[in-house]
Amino acid sequence: MTVAPERHLIKKYANRKLYDTQTSHYITLEGIADLVRDGHTIQVVDRDSGQDLTQVILSQIVLSEEKRGPARLMDAGADALHDRGQALLDYVRKTLNVPGDLVGQVERRRGDVEAMVDDAIERALRRLRIPSRHDMDRLNQRIDELSAALKKVDGGAPPKKRSRTRKVAR
Repeated sequence: MTVAPERHLIKKYANRKLYDTQTSHYITLEGIADLVRDGHTIQVVDRDSGQDLTQVILSQIVLSEEKRGPARLMDAGADALHDRGQALLDYVRKTLNVPGDLVGQVERRRGDVEAMVDDAIERALRRLRIPSRHDMDRLNQRIDELSAALKKVDGGAPPKKRSRTRKVAR
C-alpha cells in the first residue's frame, strides 16, 4: 500500500532551524530533499513574516546536492527539486555577473571622463601657448631621432673632447 504524497508546510525560524508542521519535528535540508524525492509537496515560509522561502531553501538543497556529485541528483524526485530551484539559481548566477558588468561600465565611463579632461587641459594649454605633455613627448622623440641621425653622420665616433685650457690670443 502506497501513501499518497502529502503537503508539508515548513516554517523557518530566526535561528535558521526548519520545522515541519506536518510531522511536528525539526527537519534538515537533507530531510526536505528526501521529502521532495518521495514526491511530497513542500512550502517553506518564514515563521515571523510569512514570506515564502521555498525557492531559497530548494536552491540551497540543489547547491549542496551538486557539491556531492551528479549521481545524488539522479535520485527519484530530484528533477522536481532541481526544476523548482533552477529559476532562483539562474537569478543568482545572473546577479553574480552584474558586478562585473558594472565594473566594465564604470571603467568605460571613467576612461571617457579622463579623455574629456585631457582634451580640455590640452585646449587650455594651447590657448595659453604652453606646451602639453604630448608636445614635450613629441619634442623629446624628435631630439632622439636627430641625435641618432647625427651619430650616423659622424660615423659613430665619440665627440671630440675639448681641452680644458683656454687659448689666449696674443
